[in-house]
Amino acid sequence: MIAVVRPGLLTTVQDLGRTGYAHLGVARSGALDPTALVRGNRLVGNPDGTAGLEATLTGVALRAETPTTVAVTGAPAQVTVDGRAAEFGVALDLEPGSVLDVGAARVGVRSYLTFAGGITVAPVLGSRSTDTLSGLGPPPLRAGFVLPLGKASTATSGGPWRQDPLHPDLAPPPAPALDLRLRLGPRHDWISQTARDALLQAEFTLSVKSNRVGARLAGPTLTRAVAGELPSEGIVLGAVQVPADGQPLIFLADHPTTGGYPVVGVVDNADLPLIAQARPGTAVRFVPWS
Repeated sequence: MIAVVRPGLLTTVQDLGRTGYAHLGVARSGALDPTALVRGNRLVGNPDGTAGLEATLTGVALRAETPTTVAVTGAPAQVTVDGRAAEFGVALDLEPGSVLDVGAARVGVRSYLTFAGGITVAPVLGSRSTDTLSGLGPPPLRAGFVLPLGKASTATSGGPWRQDPLHPDLAPPPAPALDLRLRLGPRHDWISQTARDALLQAEFTLSVKSNRVGARLAGPTLTRAVAGELPSEGIVLGAVQVPADGQPLIFLADHPTTGGYPVVGVVDNADLPLIAQARPGTAVRFVPWS
């Protein structure tokens, strides 16, 4: 078991998501930076999809109630165990009563904590992920919450790695602008040609209003070419929707599965972790992708 001492701004349980239920109105959810979660799980010897914690911007503090091994990946942050400095991106052994404190992200937004055996809250539709839009899965962490851990595999305890090959000291600095690959459609004809040109040529800025549901962008207004509204249509991960204000919105893991505003393109899934780790104010550009 691990107990929550400081929950931080928003810390949720996440695995690789609940796939296959969009037809029932259930989005995938899951880690916004799945590469970081997988890396952490491998550090502590878990299967890639084992549930861990996603801490947003301000970190999290936890107390180990039993001996365990933990790794912190994703957005680099100061890590301490009982007030003593510990390494980021390595497997750390915790004794009962030890307090692990992950500080504010130095670069990026979301840090991931993985524990040997994983967090074993009850799964919902095959996943332990928190969906902040629908409320499925466990609620965001609060002080005093106690989370169960699974039994570490004796065959892989300690992980096939013990140190993250992408150590924060070797990580590249954040890019001044994100270039996101965009496939146009299905409703790009609902915005004007001028707006389509702006979508692929102008620079947008990531808004502070972004969250796990979607990344809101600010930039040139994308004017409509078609009056009226669409009936609700299916929405996929990475869809770029243009609401009534003309400012594009990129849907992320907790997105709704239907919507009525036109979807003018879809961002390559491989680029979505870049958005997950980008801070408000980051410049965003779309580049054609086919």
